[in-house]
Amino acid sequence: MTTFLRKTYFDGVRASLFAGSLTSRQVDGQNFILDAWEKYVPDHDVRWLANFLAQVYHETSQEMWPIEEHGKGSGQPYGVPDPITGQTYYGRGFVQLTWKDNYQRADVELHLAGDASCVAHADQQLDPAISARTGYRGMMEAWFRQPHCFAEYFSETADDPYNSRDIVNGDKDVVPGWSDGRPIGRLVEEYHGKFFAALTAAASKPSMPPDAVVLDLVVAADKPAVVSVRAGANVIVLVNG
Repeated sequence: MTTFLRKTYFDGVRASLFAGSLTSRQVDGQNFILDAWEKYVPDHDVRWLANFLAQVYHETSQEMWPIEEHGKGSGQPYGVPDPITGQTYYGRGFVQLTWKDNYQRADVELHLAGDASCVAHADQQLDPAISARTGYRGMMEAWFRQPHCFAEYFSETADDPYNSRDIVNGDKDVVPGWSDGRPIGRLVEEYHGKFFAALTAAASKPSMPPDAVVLDLVVAADKPAVVSVRAGANVIVLVNG
C-alpha cells in the first residue's frame, strides 16, 4: 500500500512540469487523482499512476482539471444528442470520455445512479472525483482503444511510456506545431518520467513496528502451521506453501 507525501510531490511537479507555479485548481485536480488512487488501488504499479497523470497533463493542456472537448463533438457521430436521454456524449473529463457506451460503463463500474448517473447527466464526468476514477479505470481496462491498457506498456517486462499514448489516442507520432519537433508520444514519455520521479520521491509505505518479528513459514498444504509468540508481540507472518 502506497500513499504520497503531498508537499514532496507538489514540490517536485511544480519545478519540473509547471514552471515553478501551480494554480489552486491544478493542485485540487491532482489531489482528486491521488486521493482516488490511494483509496481504491494503492497497491498498483506507480508507473500506471504516473502515466495517467501524464495523459491528463496533455489532454487538459496542463489544467489538470476535467474539461469539455473543444467544439463539443461538432461534426463527430458522438456529437449528436441521444434520442432517449437528450444528452450528448462528447469528450468530458480528465481524459475526454466519449460515446454513450463509455458513459454507461462508468455508471455500471462505479455504481452511479440517479442524479450521479453519467448517462442521465453527462456533465457528471466534469466532477473531478468521478472523472479521476473513470479515467484511471478506463485506461486500466482498455475502455478507450482496445486492447490498449496500462498492463500492456508497464509490467515486469515492459516500460514503454512513448507507445502508452495508444491507450488514450492513436496520435503518438503526430508532431504538434508547438512541440519543437517532438511527437506526442515523446511528449507523454517526458511528462510520464517527471510525474514518476515526483511520485517516487513522495511515496510513503507503512513501516513495521520497530520490535516487529517477521516469520517466513513454508508449510505443506495438508498440515496446519502452529506459531507460538509472547503476548503483546508485533508479529508479521508470511506463509508460503
